[in-house]
Amino acid sequence: MLTFCQFGAGRIGLIHAANIAAHPGAELRYVVDVNQPAAEALAAKYGAKVTTADAALADPAIKAVLIASSTDTHADLIERAAKAGKAILCEKPVDLSLARVDACLEVAAKAGVPLLIGFNRRFDPSFGTLRQELVGGAIGKLELLTITSRDPGPPPMAYIKVSGGLFRDMMIHDFDLARWLLGEEPIEVYATASCLVDPAIGQAGDIDTAAVVLRTRSGAIAQISNSRRAVYGYDQRIEAFGSGGMLRAENRTPTTVERATAAAVSRDKPLHFFLERYAEAYRAELDHFVTAVTKGEKLSVGGADGRAALALAEAALESSKSGKPVKPA
Repeated sequence: MLTFCQFGAGRIGLIHAANIAAHPGAELRYVVDVNQPAAEALAAKYGAKVTTADAALADPAIKAVLIASSTDTHADLIERAAKAGKAILCEKPVDLSLARVDACLEVAAKAGVPLLIGFNRRFDPSFGTLRQELVGGAIGKLELLTITSRDPGPPPMAYIKVSGGLFRDMMIHDFDLARWLLGEEPIEVYATASCLVDPAIGQAGDIDTAAVVLRTRSGAIAQISNSRRAVYGYDQRIEAFGSGGMLRAENRTPTTVERATAAAVSRDKPLHFFLERYAEAYRAELDHFVTAVTKGEKLSVGGADGRAALALAEAALESSKSGKPVKPA
């Protein structure tokens, strides 16, 4: 049984806590959050206790931490948990600064603790199958990868102001997917971006619509498009085009029923947002973490992946401002 302390009792924390409580090999022992009522409500729901970070990390019964608190706390909590010898599952990103990420990962590496960064889309069954097909050579050499990610609507302005921007907050998932599927590191990033959804987002210094092209040393190209608005639901698609064919992972819908009448042929809209779309992926992510930690196996996505995705986000941001291709750091 892997005993957890969870940091964060917000929207994503609710998902993680439910998954820990439902997992036969895990137990939620403590919840830590600056919002005391939220922490108390979440802890009571799953038979856990509310405590402080110091107390939780000092408890030898705690073998793992799940960090689902605000981004500005991630690096500090990773370091503290690593020094305490706890296994760590942390939501993306590690931090908004590459220098801070490097310092944090150095501490974690020195401690030698397991560290998984929460790029949950790698654990989506459809995306996982697409990658297996790619690796198995089903479409020959991958030449063109297209990733589409569009939210049904923008997050609250308070979140926008502290998120680090679309590239670091939203597209970072797609940068990780691109690296995972391409099988080689991008060496050049070109980005263009606009504010088309809400002028207030632009006034806050961010963008809400963007397109990015990644090029690898072999010449393979990945295209990523993001928008903070999709009136028809949460749009999540991947297309991989290769020398021998094509692979596609389409949107998930509530049902697969298609309605055909004299007026039109129609089907359900995509699932509304990430909590519904990636519910299965979040469960699989936790299961991978629990299994790997308890059996001493290697985690499939770690700190280096978190750093690489952020480096691509930084390059995209620089490119969108300069109008020129940028080599990631």
